[in-house]
Amino acid sequence: MTIKPWIRRTLIGVFGAAALLGGIGAYAAHEYGWHGDPAQMKRHMVERISGRLELNDTQKARLGVLADALMAQRQALHGSDPKAEMQAVIAGPAFDRTRAEALLSSKIAALQSGGPAVLTAMADFYDSLDPAQQVKVRAFVAEHHGHRMHGERDGQQHDN
Repeated sequence: MTIKPWIRRTLIGVFGAAALLGGIGAYAAHEYGWHGDPAQMKRHMVERISGRLELNDTQKARLGVLADALMAQRQALHGSDPKAEMQAVIAGPAFDRTRAEALLSSKIAALQSGGPAVLTAMADFYDSLDPAQQVKVRAFVAEHHGHRMHGERDGQQHDN
């Protein structure tokens, strides 16, 4: 199965944005024990990021839009009960390929329908940051997610 380039870019963008805010949200949940109220967690996350990046009101509003888009996309991707969905795939004596393919198709459809909104919200937020704020975001992603920046391998920059 070949993935079209625009789908691949959408997936990378959505997962990148989700990693950024998901990591911050997970950090907040871990630090403050918030696992329930999404609105409360969103408020705290926006306040915390706003403080660290010294965001203005416009940037805070764009961060809020991004958080909403990511929460909606996360819900669409996870479905009602991802654990139950996976258990159903492996419930029988053989892996239920048909059910697994349907599950995969539903996740791809969720990415295709919600991905553009997430990418737009992420681009609007990131583009509203000044260069110093962008450096802080890149440093946070590199430090807290254990991923190397695009094109870096073993401390060397490579052209792609």
